[in-house]
Amino acid sequence: MSHDHSLNPETMPQHPEKATLEGKNKFLGLWFFLGGETVLFASLFGTYLALKNSTAGGPTTQELYGLELVFVMTMLLLTSSLTSVYAMYHMKNNDFKKMQLWLGITGLLGIGFLACEIYEFYHYIHEYGFTFRSSAFGSAFYTLVGFHGGHVLFGLCWLSAIMIRNAKRGLNLYNAPKFNTFSLYWHFIDVVWVFIFTVVYLMGKVA
Repeated sequence: MSHDHSLNPETMPQHPEKATLEGKNKFLGLWFFLGGETVLFASLFGTYLALKNSTAGGPTTQELYGLELVFVMTMLLLTSSLTSVYAMYHMKNNDFKKMQLWLGITGLLGIGFLACEIYEFYHYIHEYGFTFRSSAFGSAFYTLVGFHGGHVLFGLCWLSAIMIRNAKRGLNLYNAPKFNTFSLYWHFIDVVWVFIFTVVYLMGKVA
């Protein structure tokens, strides 16, 4: 099947990502998916809040968390959300090269975030002996934060795939919805991180 729905700057629809039925279905399907993800993350947050004081004699949240690295991670992820907005702006203006550029920057920032998170886990394990099996608190922490990290990794793989696959195709009505759904997914994991930063780290440091 051919998907040659090329965009002409003079006839391009204002919202190419939803100009076709397939694009609208992708948009709607993603929201159903994110609804399920929201329920899942809410369950993980509830579990963490219930177990965060079950340290089994290990380090507490006040002793464990260092906000400097977490703040850097937050800035990296929030900035990546902004760069994905720039990418979608250029998509709607039919500037494929600039869209790819900003998506590439988004990916690099996401990689930086993930590298910081891996270092954070490494530090907790080797400095404090705080592992997934240390306590109920450890299990809840690594499940929640690690599950989010897994979503970031999935997003980076998704981004790499659509960028490489469409590198020579330019922008058209077939792939525009793919870039748009990625951007919405990336905003979602950014929002989840804001809640993690607040509920896990800030509240854990002052509680």
